[in-house]
Amino acid sequence: MRRARRTLSATVTLAIACTTLTGCFEEPSPHDAVRDFLVGWQSEDYDLAAGRTDGDQATVRKALSDAKLELDAASFRFKIKSVTVDGEESKADFRAEVDLGENNPLWEYDGVLPLHLVDGSWKVRWSPSVLHPQLKEGQRFAVDIGPNPRQPVVDRTGDPLQTDTVLYVAGVYPAQLGDRAEDVVVKLSEITNYAQDRLLSRIRSSPPDKFVPLVTFGRARYQALQSKLNAIPGIKIDPQDQPVNPDAPRQIVGSVSALTPETEQKLGGPQRAGDSVGKSGLQQAYQDYLTGSTETKVITLDLKTGKEVAKLKEWLGRQNVSVKTTLDRSVQAAAEQAVADSATSSLVVVDKNSGEIRAVATKGMHQEKDALAGKFPAGTAFSIVAADALLKAGVSPKQRLSCPAERTVGGARFVHAGQLGANTSGTFQENFAKGCVTALASLARRVKADDLRKSAEAFGVGQPWRLPLRSFNGSFPSLAGDADKAKAIAGQSVQVSPLGMALVGAAVASGTWHPPVLVTEPGSPDPSTEKAPLVQPDPVQLDAKVRTALTTMMRAGALSTPALAQQAKVYGVTATAGNQLTWFVGWQGDLAIAVLSKNYNASAVAGSFFSALRTSP
Repeated sequence: MRRARRTLSATVTLAIACTTLTGCFEEPSPHDAVRDFLVGWQSEDYDLAAGRTDGDQATVRKALSDAKLELDAASFRFKIKSVTVDGEESKADFRAEVDLGENNPLWEYDGVLPLHLVDGSWKVRWSPSVLHPQLKEGQRFAVDIGPNPRQPVVDRTGDPLQTDTVLYVAGVYPAQLGDRAEDVVVKLSEITNYAQDRLLSRIRSSPPDKFVPLVTFGRARYQALQSKLNAIPGIKIDPQDQPVNPDAPRQIVGSVSALTPETEQKLGGPQRAGDSVGKSGLQQAYQDYLTGSTETKVITLDLKTGKEVAKLKEWLGRQNVSVKTTLDRSVQAAAEQAVADSATSSLVVVDKNSGEIRAVATKGMHQEKDALAGKFPAGTAFSIVAADALLKAGVSPKQRLSCPAERTVGGARFVHAGQLGANTSGTFQENFAKGCVTALASLARRVKADDLRKSAEAFGVGQPWRLPLRSFNGSFPSLAGDADKAKAIAGQSVQVSPLGMALVGAAVASGTWHPPVLVTEPGSPDPSTEKAPLVQPDPVQLDAKVRTALTTMMRAGALSTPALAQQAKVYGVTATAGNQLTWFVGWQGDLAIAVLSKNYNASAVAGSFFSALRTSP
């Protein structure tokens, strides 16, 4: 696609240039010869170009055609800088612009066309230096490519979050093919679907004694095609270890596959045959960093020896780098163990002091789509946020509230389905701890809608935070009356992700809400904005007195939960959210967590996590 666009652009430029050139000179002049030669070269009308030289027509046509193949060029464009005439001799200075493809910069150089009169007509005096001033007889162009191996995604200590897997790179040594290059390309194209012209140009543009990677295969596809590949004379297989097999959290790290004709065309980036491409997760989001860009040299070669004669241009490319995450292997292992016994659960762990994500584990759910970006009802887990607004409004943790089985607030009906029985009475703190929705909903009249919204924003709900992967920052509805406020306090009209709720727990634990962080280096997935990190909202400091009260209430919540009552210094609440969904939001030490489970007790997953964490290395 990119090559086609550039070629089209060149054609349009050519049409304009021809019109301009026609009016630049008055006859008699070497204008027609200069124009026709460069136009013919640019448009691949090599008969036109050769007819304007004094050289053997077949030799000139072949030299121009070979130059395009040897450079693997998508297009040539030219601009005449000046034309001077001295009797029967003339000289035209021109600027050449060669699109080498593969996302390399344009190669620009200055050339000279010497002309002289032959039987009254101006002719370009032919020699290889017409193509480039440094090209001599017995030499040709070549493009020397130096791809860098894929870099890993690493954890917070720099250890790779994937293991090496063997990819099989099929390629050739051009010097060993002789005149069989076209036959090899036809056969390879038949079994891989790579375009013949692309494969052939890669071979012909490369130094003859250098291995030229053409197609990369994963293990399964290589084994399926191995016999056919072995039957192609000249094809060599280079097994390469590449860091592509993801460790936990596998869906966050992401998968990698060999480059295919379809993905090569779709990406349009620095990838070329022999590379691997990220299909999901961080491997996909940071593909251009992990692969970098190709180091490229335009050189001249001696036709007899195949050795490099001169380096005409070099691009070092962008160095590929590792992607450093905030993930912690030991925390991840504990999280994986905690969700293992459940049927459907999601567990997110963040550092309370920074918002850095330490682990993401799921069972029957997707780590990115559900744990980071899932849109779930907050249920009574949202009472943490609502309590912030209620405490600021003057509601005391000791205020007595009844917990009936049912209650109507402003016309909205609420039914208590908590773990403890209904029709009881207790303090605000006790009803918060056991998640009595009917008691909490009754407080709607004690708080303003705008205060609930402000508390939601303070805890990051609906704030414009984001990650390099898909994520959901929550949504908070407009509140018109007591019924709307009661539904919000009960979390029935609020949507959140497990990540968002882990950040809520972290905010109470530390006293400051922090936006989430998953990757610390590079600052942005887009290399063009390498020095501009993802824009995140500022941290929000909680009211100190309110936070102290919330901490006490969440300690009571943990103590009232059988799965956590014996755990040391665990804080949190267990909540229901309808549709057999349960939440646990809380913390222990520096780690805040959110667990969302279906048909399973979320607090049991939390208890398993904290227990596993104590016994982990």
